[in-house]
Amino acid sequence: MKVPNKPPNVHNILEKNSGEVFKLLNDKTVYDFIIKCNQDYIHWDKLRYKEMPNKINPEYIWALIKIFRSQQYKPIKFNDWTFKYLLLNDAQRKLHLMDKGTSGHLETGLESVNTEGRGRYIISSLMEEAIASSQLEGAATTRKIAKEVLRLKRNPRNYSEQMIVNGYETIQKITKMKDKTLTPEIILKLHKNITKDTLKDKNDEDRFRDNNEIVVGDPLEYGKTYYTPPDYKKINGLMEEFCEFASNDDGEFIHPVIKGIFLHFLIGYIHPFNDGNGRTARTIFYWYMLSRGYWLFEYMSVSRIILRSKTKYGLAYLYTETDENDLAYFINYNLDSIEESLHDMEAYISKKQKEYSEALDLIQGINDINLRQAEILKKIMRSPEKNFVITEIMSTYNVAYDTARNDLLHLTELRYLEKTKIKNKFIFKLSERATNR
Repeated sequence: MKVPNKPPNVHNILEKNSGEVFKLLNDKTVYDFIIKCNQDYIHWDKLRYKEMPNKINPEYIWALIKIFRSQQYKPIKFNDWTFKYLLLNDAQRKLHLMDKGTSGHLETGLESVNTEGRGRYIISSLMEEAIASSQLEGAATTRKIAKEVLRLKRNPRNYSEQMIVNGYETIQKITKMKDKTLTPEIILKLHKNITKDTLKDKNDEDRFRDNNEIVVGDPLEYGKTYYTPPDYKKINGLMEEFCEFASNDDGEFIHPVIKGIFLHFLIGYIHPFNDGNGRTARTIFYWYMLSRGYWLFEYMSVSRIILRSKTKYGLAYLYTETDENDLAYFINYNLDSIEESLHDMEAYISKKQKEYSEALDLIQGINDINLRQAEILKKIMRSPEKNFVITEIMSTYNVAYDTARNDLLHLTELRYLEKTKIKNKFIFKLSERATNR
């Protein structure tokens, strides 16, 4: 991914050509073009390649775009930096959607899925979040294999699997930290959990960066740097301020979702660690959303959506950094990802409602099994050639070992499953009777 071109200086443009620039506002075609560019929140790096109305100098258009934006900017001061953002209509619509819990639709839908089903979905979404967040940072394994590692609770066999196990264990801890006040010590502990046995230098697991070797630059053009993170000697103070900012809701109001996105961005901007900054940033965003009562995030995997558009995610950072710390680029990208994750969740609810009805139908045709056992049997029926073990049922259905074992043994007694033993481990698969059902 090439670092985008830094926008031209608007002050310099107006100083030389203010008359020609402002005269363009009388041209309706130009005016409409500027409005459309602002609705799309286009960056200079894209604008300069667009076909300009009446072949106008793109720098003049950029100057007017920035003037329009500057009239709506809200500043956020952090340490010696000033960030800014604005919320256009579409961004405000997405925030309203999250505030209302999609007008109760998702909550009602989740209530229609049985309690065990909701618990299983939380487990599944936490797995998805851990897998995708790790893959964003280079974990080279498939989603199928990663889920198998987590569900079977087997020891990781390589660097990638270790990253995913770390991420899953960490995000499970986050769900129990909703009422905690964030501190640098907690962030260091989270970072250690996320990066355990995955860093070149193990000592980096629980300490802030101790060097200035990290820069944001153009990977295709050596020596071209657009952003240099702050001096490592300032990191302790910056992280103290970061935690105070995260915990303090006094002062000028910032919408909680916007503030969570800003915290996500700040970790990348401060770059407090030698490695693992991205995973830590997404974990803190997740914690902040849950801590502010956005319960839907426990059922969502935003990182899975980000993984689908990894290049856009990187550009959202770079657009903000190259355009005078304009956070709107990063905010808009993340709001898009959150909305897409909500839509994924709606699709899941519809699917689970259907499966729940099918499981009820299955119960009516089989004596002496409960709803969970019917769902287990349906799951195994969908993979007739696969072998299942007790730990996988434990993880999938969020039940204790004895409960999972008893469910499988009961289905075996009813001759719907066959049981074998391999190396002191019970293996279950669909029986011929169930296959012919």
